[in-house]
Amino acid sequence: MNPTDLTAAGPARATTAVRRGTAVTMIAAAVIADVAFTGLGAVFDYPDVLEHPAAEALAAFRAAQGAVSAWFLALALGAALLAPVAIGVGRLSAARAMRWAVPVGIAAAVVQVVGLLRWPLLVPGWAASGDVDAFATANRVLGTVVGETGGYLLTALWTGLVLVALGTRLAGRWFVALGAASAVLVFVGVFSPVGLPLVDLAHFAGYVLWSLWLVAFAIVLLVRARCS
Repeated sequence: MNPTDLTAAGPARATTAVRRGTAVTMIAAAVIADVAFTGLGAVFDYPDVLEHPAAEALAAFRAAQGAVSAWFLALALGAALLAPVAIGVGRLSAARAMRWAVPVGIAAAVVQVVGLLRWPLLVPGWAASGDVDAFATANRVLGTVVGETGGYLLTALWTGLVLVALGTRLAGRWFVALGAASAVLVFVGVFSPVGLPLVDLAHFAGYVLWSLWLVAFAIVLLVRARCS
């Protein structure tokens, strides 16, 4: 069914369904990503393990390969859900900024999934063969450049475009302030490879705030859907 085809359900009911579906997907994305990130920290010392020499990181992966691969699959799923979220949020406004936001949000999901899936799909083979060079190269290209830098930049940009399109009309100034603060701190992660002090801490705080903003966004949509 074409998402713009309201059919017999009627415009009001279709809008309510879109809001509810988008809200549920937002909450699922935030919860899955946060749980997976916590799980990786527990079994793999992620993301600190990436600061270790490549041989040590590869050995740590091999020691808990099953659990680490499963958690990275979950993290990739959480990242992938940003694509349907971006499409659903795109239905909330016809502003030019929102038209840009939809492809940017989808792109943010894609680059993060590409970067994360190297762990369950490629790293097991390198771990078995001890190919440290291939592992290190993939971490730089698929990890740092594509998944992290691209993901941080596009996620922050998507958030900013959504805020520009919706403004304070959806939930007031707190919604814009929380979203803007999280977007700025997520964007700071782009400078993580430079090794500037407090960048990683600020970036971590940004994703915590962004998760809270996403869940708050979902609650607002659910309340509006119930009242409509």
